[in-house]
Amino acid sequence: MFNYAVKRVLQLIPVLLLISILVFSLVYAIPGDPARMLAPPDASDEEIDRIAERLGLHRPLPVQYADWFVGVLQGDWGNSISWGRPVLPDLLRRLPATLQLAALSVLFSVGVAIPVGVLSATRQNSFIDSISRVASLLGLSMPNFWVGMMLILLFALHLRLLPASGRRGFEYLILPAITLGTSGMATIMRVTRSTMLEVIRQDYVRTARSKGLSERVVIYKHTLRNALIAVITVIGLQMGFRLGGTVVIERVFAYPGLGQLAYQGMMHRDTPMIMGNLMLFATMFCLINLVVDLIYAFVDPRIRYG
Repeated sequence: MFNYAVKRVLQLIPVLLLISILVFSLVYAIPGDPARMLAPPDASDEEIDRIAERLGLHRPLPVQYADWFVGVLQGDWGNSISWGRPVLPDLLRRLPATLQLAALSVLFSVGVAIPVGVLSATRQNSFIDSISRVASLLGLSMPNFWVGMMLILLFALHLRLLPASGRRGFEYLILPAITLGTSGMATIMRVTRSTMLEVIRQDYVRTARSKGLSERVVIYKHTLRNALIAVITVIGLQMGFRLGGTVVIERVFAYPGLGQLAYQGMMHRDTPMIMGNLMLFATMFCLINLVVDLIYAFVDPRIRYG
């Protein structure tokens, strides 16, 4: 497994290099001039040119990319155009808040989706199965920002049980985590149900039942364990999507994480901050996929890494 992990890490190098090129190209393709946005409203063209020259925006794009990428490798991700501070410390300061939110949302999704998905598969076409399918359809259909606003209206404004915004304790994570985890819960629930239905029909499951094993052992030891490979893949993808999908949710709940920082960077056309956010999200997404690949062997011993 160690050799496989080293090989996968080395494979990430060209992937991240390509991602850095795409990030740089896409960010600089965004309409708008950072120098003009930083300049006063009545600034002359000469003043704007001086600001652009000070920021290095007059240099050819390949030169700007090379300087930025070398800086990223050295831990210098540039300075924020809006705030004049180094980008990387700001990102690392906001990272724990976003990781907490993403992790709790995934725990919520998994904690609800897998038991309900198993129950739905083992009681196919029952009332419980119908309710779970309707719930998963609603979870996939409702926009996250709308779910967040409805939760704020109900639990923060009307019932006054939970805070509506900020981050001061665990209670501030509950509403954003539920909002962020709703669509993921629906996806994991559907995958769990469909995979369980497929595995239940396999010959070895019928053999396990014919041996007189209890239904609980058949479902959780033989069926669910063999269905977990597909479910773990979806969970890993959902964790990656959570990290990148916190922008809207953090904005709705005024949650001080990377998403809020990315939004502020986009509003100010702060290219170093935007590129730093995108590179950090992409790197974490790649690392999550690596961890998911390594988990496969623990779930299914038949998997061997070469």
